[in-house]
Amino acid sequence: MIEIDRNIENTTYISLEDMWFKLREISHIKNNLNEWEIRLQFIESHMLIVAASGQGWITVDGQFIELREGSVYVCTPGQLIEAAAYSFDERGFYHLRFDVIGDVESSNNPIQIVKRDSRFPVKGEVIVSSPVSVNALCETICDCFQGEDRLKRFRSQILFQEVLYNILQDALLVQGNDLEAVLEGVKAYIEQHYQQELTIEHLAKVAGISSRHFMRLFKKRYGRSAIDYLTVFRIKQAQQLMRTGGEYRLQDIARHVGYQDDIYFRRKFKQISGIPPATFMRNNRQKIVAYHMFNIGQLIPLQITPCAAPADHPWTDYYQRKYQTDSVLPLSSDDLIKREELRLADPDFIIGIDILVSAEEQAKIKEIAPTFFVPWMENDWRKHLRLIAQFLDKTTVAETWLENYERKARFVSEQVKYTVKDDSLLILRITGDRYNVLGCRSLDTVFYDDLHIVPARGVDRMKPDQQVTPAQLADFDADRLLLILDEDALSKSSWQTLMHSEPWRGLKAVRNGRVDFLPPYPWVEYTAFTHELILDEALKLWRNRA
Repeated sequence: MIEIDRNIENTTYISLEDMWFKLREISHIKNNLNEWEIRLQFIESHMLIVAASGQGWITVDGQFIELREGSVYVCTPGQLIEAAAYSFDERGFYHLRFDVIGDVESSNNPIQIVKRDSRFPVKGEVIVSSPVSVNALCETICDCFQGEDRLKRFRSQILFQEVLYNILQDALLVQGNDLEAVLEGVKAYIEQHYQQELTIEHLAKVAGISSRHFMRLFKKRYGRSAIDYLTVFRIKQAQQLMRTGGEYRLQDIARHVGYQDDIYFRRKFKQISGIPPATFMRNNRQKIVAYHMFNIGQLIPLQITPCAAPADHPWTDYYQRKYQTDSVLPLSSDDLIKREELRLADPDFIIGIDILVSAEEQAKIKEIAPTFFVPWMENDWRKHLRLIAQFLDKTTVAETWLENYERKARFVSEQVKYTVKDDSLLILRITGDRYNVLGCRSLDTVFYDDLHIVPARGVDRMKPDQQVTPAQLADFDADRLLLILDEDALSKSSWQTLMHSEPWRGLKAVRNGRVDFLPPYPWVEYTAFTHELILDEALKLWRNRA
């Protein structure tokens, strides 16, 4: 989330033109097999993380954010920061520290380095429109800043201003205007003060606009009223407490998340979760195994964090961090070892996928615990979810989740149509030396079916993918391209070859600057959980962007 500072009451305001920016340190981390990290600390200076490649995460004042390629993260003095990154290639990523020097508009205040009360106008994640340009600038800055030549070091400061200009320009483009920045600020205020009694009148006062105007604008921006947003956030915090395994009483959990009336809390919890809180807590004590990778993204929407899941799933660590549990057993890829691990885990249920395991192996697994193998090919992802829910007696939870998904999809579709309009979209994945156009049983169902974006000419939606050559891409005549690049060296080499080819440079979407990127995981998975994530990504990519 991007935050843009406004003139705050009782705070001296420093406008952008009255600021100077001094780069203090820049590091380029690349080709490193080890994890880079920032240990938990209150930072004393402004910080940028430019994610050119790799995977990672950052927590800012307790809020977890997954680092994404093509994004920049702005942190300011006084924030509590922890971060880690890994699996980066020669592009790596950049870590910059800088000072903001402000000429405060008062005769009693001299020029000063702005520390604790930062007036830097942007905080949080910024999706830059041209990651290649920002990365190239950072690379040049590194070369100039770390040398002995004074003129080159001076040039590094000039180029650093250019980086900041690009970041500010893109942040302001996404925000659109001050009013949207105000709404983002109120949403953040709700998340920080959810335990308090919050009313529309109070939130409207925080926003500085009338209650009626605030209610209309908030619902238009986020698809639900501010009070509904507060309710959902409170229930999610309650669910998180229940997942920790602590023996909290329901009335204590209700008080913690801001409800003094136990009956009202139970009613709201069931409305949001699909089941009463006592049932949620009882179900959370069940041990349910995600036997295959895709099962993780099928269980999460059913309010289930699996007790065991494949160790080689790229996002297993993500689920552990997001749901704050270290109790997920990593399962071996060897069938024999895996069965023994399951016997020791003594699960209540096992969920797998029928086409990924032989009938003989299925029979052996069913001897360990009640097991359901999802019939994959004959059903779509919604039916997958419903079948698992039926087996686990969680049909109400599944239907509640699906209702919320359909509502969210309609909202996102309305939000992105002003940017996408009638543009055709081609989804291209680079895997090894292959260029595949994604079709059925992929994220294409979200973009084409749920968001009603027009498929590019020639996309065969009856096939899971279509292998193409760079020269054939022009035949699709796509207005927009969504590119998914696998993490292995051969895939990255194929991307470099494509990027420098004449067919690529001649594509309409490339010429018009309408190429967007997604990392391969978890978006390529055909599951309910990942499809909801795609809706969020579509908003980040295309809401209020030209």
